[in-house]
Amino acid sequence: MPSVTVQPLPPDQPGNPAVAEWASAGLAQPDMDVIRDYRLGRIRAELAAGDFAGAVLYDPINMRYALDSSNMQVWCMHNAVRYAFVATDGPAIVFDFTRCEHLSDHLDHVAEARPATSWDYFENGPRESELVHRWAAEIADLVREFGRGNRRLAIDKCEPPGVAALADLGITTVTSMGFAERARHIKHPEEITAMRCSLHTAEVGMWQMWEALRPGATENQVWSHLHQANIARGGEWIETRLFASGPRTNPWYSECSDRVIEAGDIVSFDTDLIGPFSYCADISRAWVTPGRKPTATQRTMHAVGVEMLEHNLAILRPGMEFREFSERAYRLPGRYLAHRYSTLAHGVGLVDEYPAIRYPEDWEWYGYDGVIEPGQALCLEAFVGEEGGREGVKLEIQVLVTDDGAVQLDQFPMGLTPA
Repeated sequence: MPSVTVQPLPPDQPGNPAVAEWASAGLAQPDMDVIRDYRLGRIRAELAAGDFAGAVLYDPINMRYALDSSNMQVWCMHNAVRYAFVATDGPAIVFDFTRCEHLSDHLDHVAEARPATSWDYFENGPRESELVHRWAAEIADLVREFGRGNRRLAIDKCEPPGVAALADLGITTVTSMGFAERARHIKHPEEITAMRCSLHTAEVGMWQMWEALRPGATENQVWSHLHQANIARGGEWIETRLFASGPRTNPWYSECSDRVIEAGDIVSFDTDLIGPFSYCADISRAWVTPGRKPTATQRTMHAVGVEMLEHNLAILRPGMEFREFSERAYRLPGRYLAHRYSTLAHGVGLVDEYPAIRYPEDWEWYGYDGVIEPGQALCLEAFVGEEGGREGVKLEIQVLVTDDGAVQLDQFPMGLTPA
């Protein structure tokens, strides 16, 4: 089994101890200056294509993508206390939470940091309507100053009172995540370098989970090792708690619990890990808990999942339409179809992102057009479990679309017993 011990740096070289691990694995560190230039350029290109004067970004993921600006990411996902204005042709200004303006001092693309005007009820109670007009006035002033006569503003997320207050000041808003998702879906090679570091971090945590997987351990106890490995290496958070054992693996999506794992149980999990440099490692494996050999049923389900991923990776090509991929994808045997996963594939970057490619059976309800392009990072998904069956197998790999096809980025063994 590979060693998972941290290799500390010499005392005179402070920093992330994972740097030594990456070097040992042959992984480079990303050039964040190149990444920042590229990502802000992608956002501005989308704004120009949409004829916008600029954008207001509330989603912490979009702020991180455009400006690499970060502050209490998860908390700010449900508290509208920080945002950014990005002019299509002009400055980028961060409006940060109370007395946090200094957090953007190191970012060259942030021209200015100001205190945010939060107008949600949590912070302002009955003064919500007063504060929203103050907020709108400041945003409208920026549009007038830097919009060159253009009064169209893109906003990724905004409650109706904010849209109405801007409209009262003559600002036309388009509220949609589309411009940001389109910007994010093609990766610079340096972004893939960062993603590989995050995947390596996830895989170190997975080895620690495997070492901890023994009869008598609870799901939460085993799952905690992935969180520890991520945080210790400069990672950020894990989006879900998708680790389940035995009968809780089928149907899928039961989150981690205090169930005591038994010998021979299947454990299936999905990392959903936001790691170093804020890039996502979204991979899944299924293991059989030591103490009993895998059963024939377990081996069959696992083999179907592996075959599905191998088939779908082999057919993936740039220029392929989403629907073509869906129609040519591996066909799950009928006994597993009712419990199929929600997507065949989805984009991945700082988090899960555009596109989401559906099964043919779900196309009428959820499918949409699009083309697979070089530079997209995708996750290929498989869940195999019979309706009424005791267990299920969740597998997922992370891949990069190239000019010639697709290559797998993650390297963790796929077996039911990885070591």
